[in-house]
Amino acid sequence: MKKTITIDEFEPVEIYGAGNRILQEFCNFYPNVKTVARGNEILLDGKAEEVEDFAMKFGMLVEKRKHRMNLSVYDVDDLFDGDSSSRDFEMNAAAPIVHSTEGKPICARNRRQEEMVKAYFENDLIFALGPAGTGKTYIAIALAVRALKNREIRRIILTRPAVEAGERLGFLPGDLKEKLDPYLQPLYDALGDMIPAKKLQDFMADGTIQIAPLAYMRGRTLDSACVILDEAQNTNLSQLKMFLTRMGCNAKFIVTGDATQVDLPNREDSGLVKGVGLLKNIKGIATVTFTSEDIVRHPLVSKIVKAFDRKED
Repeated sequence: MKKTITIDEFEPVEIYGAGNRILQEFCNFYPNVKTVARGNEILLDGKAEEVEDFAMKFGMLVEKRKHRMNLSVYDVDDLFDGDSSSRDFEMNAAAPIVHSTEGKPICARNRRQEEMVKAYFENDLIFALGPAGTGKTYIAIALAVRALKNREIRRIILTRPAVEAGERLGFLPGDLKEKLDPYLQPLYDALGDMIPAKKLQDFMADGTIQIAPLAYMRGRTLDSACVILDEAQNTNLSQLKMFLTRMGCNAKFIVTGDATQVDLPNREDSGLVKGVGLLKNIKGIATVTFTSEDIVRHPLVSKIVKAFDRKED
């Protein structure tokens, strides 16, 4: 079957993208349909059902352009991975946040994670507190990737204090990035689950995604960004204040931490719980507290956390 799609309302480049990147991404989903783009027309040739589906989905892509300043390859992905609209997502915190690089939906896996997702849409600053394995950081990064994908923000900034977890690592070899990577590896791991390696590399190169130690936040104003502070229990109160006061216009801040895993020489120096206490009655700030019952790693992790908690008590 042959069919011609005509674009009347927009310049072809607005739909095809620079260098036809958006069109190429779209065509990847129809490997058996031959497509030839000539000006504002796309000539299709293939099996009838595939050609008709191509035309229908392409019409949906054009319709998206009517409601946005521009399109991206992420808009193509949305058409095929079944992401719900932002409004539907906000109303249903159990809906997929994003899809992994393997196409699997990444969702809130328990009531506390759903609470965190809901808090994200209702507040500009979220504290997510609780033990290891509850998915605090993973959900935070998923929300940030989703916001970037939907062009609600222009960049993602991930940071954590460079504090050693009970070990003395000494002088690490290499340049600044190589010295810091061991501290930031958990953030790389989560991003790698959600963004293909090539895209992630491009985002890192052009500054769309930035990963840096907390000390590098001083003096910055972070606009149009989702900013995540991980391992915040290893900050003192003045560091936490410095971080929170970086918030600019159209920014979302997420602070995650576990008050039972302080790696500072003096545990009393941790400013996380103190900071939450100071800010708890301010509108626009939410706190979500996870417990060992919310752990989503291996079943043994929950038992391990409970055993250590009993000893500390």
